[in-house]
Amino acid sequence: MRENWLADAVLYEIYPQSFADSNGDGVGDLRGVIGKLDHIASLGVDAIWFNPCFASPFVDAGYDVADYLRVAPRYGTNDDMAELVREAGRRNIRIILDLVAGHTSIEHPWFQRELAADGPDPEGDRYIWRTEPPAEGWTVDIPGIPAWVPSPGPRPGWYLKNFYDEQPALNFGWINGDGGDPVDGPGPLRNRRALRDIIEFWLAKGVSGFRVDMAFSLVKDYKIAEGVKASTDIWREIKDWMAAEYTDAILIPEGVEPRTGKQLAFDADFFLVIKEEHASLFDNQAAGILPFQPPRAPFFDAEGKGSTGTFLSAWNAARETDPQRPIIMSTADHDFDRLCCGPRTAEQLGAALTFLFTWGNIPCLYYGDEIGMRYLPDMPDVEGAVCNPLYNRAGCRTPMQWDDTPNAGFSTADPSKLYLPIDPDPQRPTVADENDTLALVRDLIAVRRKTPALRSRATAEVLNGTYPLAYVRGGTHLVVVNPRREPASWKMPPAELLLGQGVEKDRIQGFGYGILELT
Repeated sequence: MRENWLADAVLYEIYPQSFADSNGDGVGDLRGVIGKLDHIASLGVDAIWFNPCFASPFVDAGYDVADYLRVAPRYGTNDDMAELVREAGRRNIRIILDLVAGHTSIEHPWFQRELAADGPDPEGDRYIWRTEPPAEGWTVDIPGIPAWVPSPGPRPGWYLKNFYDEQPALNFGWINGDGGDPVDGPGPLRNRRALRDIIEFWLAKGVSGFRVDMAFSLVKDYKIAEGVKASTDIWREIKDWMAAEYTDAILIPEGVEPRTGKQLAFDADFFLVIKEEHASLFDNQAAGILPFQPPRAPFFDAEGKGSTGTFLSAWNAARETDPQRPIIMSTADHDFDRLCCGPRTAEQLGAALTFLFTWGNIPCLYYGDEIGMRYLPDMPDVEGAVCNPLYNRAGCRTPMQWDDTPNAGFSTADPSKLYLPIDPDPQRPTVADENDTLALVRDLIAVRRKTPALRSRATAEVLNGTYPLAYVRGGTHLVVVNPRREPASWKMPPAELLLGQGVEKDRIQGFGYGILELT
């Protein structure tokens, strides 16, 4: 039953510190979200995915958890979360939480207890310790890469971190490990029980599921691949339990689940904004180029020099064994640039949004993209936003723009107290503007909702893979998008336009898009 609601869903991602501030402290909170639920409902979305909202010192914007069972005080209380679940439910909106399963904050009581010890916990260590770092393997300390960190406390030795030094990796065992615990050792089993307890705690409060951060890195392995398989086995065990106890709850991974020949553990795959299957379509690299990213023009670009090849290959591979496998694709996210970035203008968003809401993926709308908010360069490094000198994540985390009141209606705080600065452009888009982008998003979701052929389980047949991109959904509906500035010629089959602009019989105007019913 859980696959059914997710497959037809539209998701909405909220970065809680930047959405709506109800108490004037400059940081968004849960009561702020409750006050904006009518806006979210007006879009037609089915579920809200929250970035981490648990207690944290916020070295990495909440992805360093100090207490999995308590809402961070700056966001409110557990009672506020319960009210949010109820109020969202009244509007037929589900709540999905971001679960950081593979590491905690160094301030978590589990880590502090082991840090203060003389040696291994008799019940099994919850973290991964060594008396000396290995001669090779994970010895280069780069954010985002596992590495050994010297113990800062009484306990001698080194611990393994997952991302920043302040995020020690939890011990779920080691494959082919040089002295690491086996996956069925006392420490790993303690953590597996705790993971289930955390999930059950929130599901019992009405949460509908979790997006799991770094889901495939629980079990460690220098060769990576075997650890990924063993991590997936843990999630498969949890999914089987959830299927019996919480039949409507879902699990979403960060990324594409590896195909191991076994039953899949997650309810969908996720084409990440930062990965080439997504970035080759939309990332114009105006926000920066990370070391693993090749220089290239995206397909959705005014110059019209991109390709759909990388995306289509990844899509076909992900659906090779299951043609209806749900795959989530976002407009943007908390780690990467927005659609409206660099030279890309609001005029260009129509083609991209039309594709994302009609291709056959589960769409995930990042807060602010419904009005065309910009990625803002040169933002301050707040809560670990700059994890690589070449890229600042803060530019996609700026406060939501609600209206033309001070701070764009996000907060009554002094501007100097805001979590991040507001877009200074006096022409910045706001929800109150009711602009063309907002109207289009609402229309696209409405058309998708009433047209099964446009949702994720219908077939997609590509008729033209260049400019314009043209594909038939469910055998009944044609979608054409021309992301480039220049018109594109293509002989269209007989069809009636349902939604779009710039669509002519044998020609699609620059930045044109259309959804048509075949006749």
